[in-house]
Formats: sequence, C-alpha cells, structure tokens
Amino acid sequence: MNLPTFDKARILVVGDVMLDRYWFGDVTRISPEAPVPVLKVSRVEERPGGAANVARNIAELGAHCTLLSVVGVDEAGDCLQGLLSGQDRIDAMLHRDDTVSTIVKLRAIARQQQLLRIDFETPPCHEVLQAKLADFSTRLPQCDVVLLSDYGKGGLTHIAEMIRLARAAGKPVLVDPKGDDYARYRGATLLTPNRSEFRAVVGAWKNEAEMTAKAQKLRIGLGLESLLVTRSEEGMSLFREQEVLHEPTLAREVFDVSGAGDTVIAGLAVMLASGATMADAVRVANRAAGIVVAKLGTATVSRAEIVESMGG
Repeated sequence: MNLPTFDKARILVVGDVMLDRYWFGDVTRISPEAPVPVLKVSRVEERPGGAANVARNIAELGAHCTLLSVVGVDEAGDCLQGLLSGQDRIDAMLHRDDTVSTIVKLRAIARQQQLLRIDFETPPCHEVLQAKLADFSTRLPQCDVVLLSDYGKGGLTHIAEMIRLARAAGKPVLVDPKGDDYARYRGATLLTPNRSEFRAVVGAWKNEAEMTAKAQKLRIGLGLESLLVTRSEEGMSLFREQEVLHEPTLAREVFDVSGAGDTVIAGLAVMLASGATMADAVRVANRAAGIVVAKLGTATVSRAEIVESMGG
C-alpha cells in the first residue's frame, strides 16, 4: 500500500479541547505533613489535549484541520490558543466563554511515572455552543471529513444536529464517543469506542462470535456504516455490513496509552479524506497507534514515522 501525501486533506474537528500540563521532577523524600511523596519540579511542559490533540495529530500527518471548540477567558485558554496558533496546518476557532474555566489536566511525573493527575473543568454555556454550531455550518462545505471528538465535557451538546448537517452535505462523520448512551451518535459514518467503552454500552462477551454479534447489533441499531473497536493489546476490530476486519496490535513497546485514541481517529480521518478505503485507513491508524504508545504523554505521529514503520 502506498501512503497518500495527505496535503490535500481537509478535516473539520469539533469537540472538547483541553490543556495538558506536565510537571516533571524527582522524588527524594516523603512529606512530613502526610504520607505522600514530595515532587521537586524541574521542568514544566504544556501540550494541546483532547480534541486539540486530535487536530495536532492531523497537522503532524501533513493534512489541514479546522478546529471548533470552547475555552474560558483565562490564562489556560490563552496558553492553548498560543500553542495552536503556532501550528501552520491548524485553523483554531476557539470560542471564549467567561462563565467557564478552560479544561486543564495537570499531571505530576517523576522518573517517567505519573504520580497524580488533577482535573479542572466546567461545562460551556448554551449561547457559546449555539455560536459554535453556526460556525460549523459555515465551515462544513470546505472540509472532506468531519471528526467529532467527544470527551464528555459538554462541548458537543449539539452533536446530533452536527451529524445530521454533515451527512446531508455528503460528508463522512467520524466520532470518538464517550459515555454509555450512543443514541446521540445515530447516523454517523464511523464510531471508534475503545474496548471498555464498548463493553459499557453492549455488556460483556464470552468469545469473538458474541462480540461480533453485539457489535453488528449496535452498528445496525445506530445506522452506522462502520464500527471500530480499539482493543489495546488485542489490536482493533472493524465491523461493517459485509465484513469483519481484525488488525493485531503493532506496538513494540507500550509506554503511555494516553492520547492513543486521538491518534487513531486522526489517522482514519486523514486517510479517508485522501481517498483511501476504510480497510486501508484502519491499517494505517493501527500502525500509528503502535508508534504513539511508545511515547510519553499526549503525543503525535508523523507521516514519515508511519512510512518508516512500513519499511519505506
């Protein structure tokens, strides 16, 4: 398979953005105040997270991305805007909402091990979400694929309407879901739950045949063309009307799985926007996931890394 160049692909990403903060340091003692380690911070890193990490993955692959989301009128929102404005292939349209705090995930890390994560978040207001929906309608005609990145933080309240508008415009819709109610994703082209998310919706299974039956029932019930279940060390499985495709994991070393789902759906979107088949898109997304889990934190994969992993 020859990998497309991706430079003509245009992806419209909508979802919950967040700022991933990392405090790196060393632990040499236990606090005298409580039985907890004391982290002496030596370095701080900030990276775009959530839907912003999806956009970053798309740009790193060489495609172009418009990102629609909501942030607060605060320092973290300014920081996220600054990080994204430095990306050539990302057009970030971040609506500012003074009633919320920008979502921040703060991770304390010592010797490559995460000690603690602290989350800051509040859901955006209705008026800002309505303005985002209007921008979605405006930007829709210019994109090849719509990608909806749901982190369950309230930024996709109008997701059913977005799916309806995109499908009416003939655009494929890829959704990274959250929660146990998938009815709001009805009519999407592709859903990409991970194994635990899928189990929360359909229940447990005893064997592959039972899993396939549950997957096809869910796919048909929601009117999806495809359902992709990412299965960690078991790879990923694509369920379609006439086929079930299983791709074994390609990870040589699993270092950090955070953000791997973002890489998978970004790879799928870029491949499909470049004219690839769904099967080829899944193969490339699986390869990208195998590369990104060997990196620390919310990371990205380049097209060159994928080509190299394919022996190119």
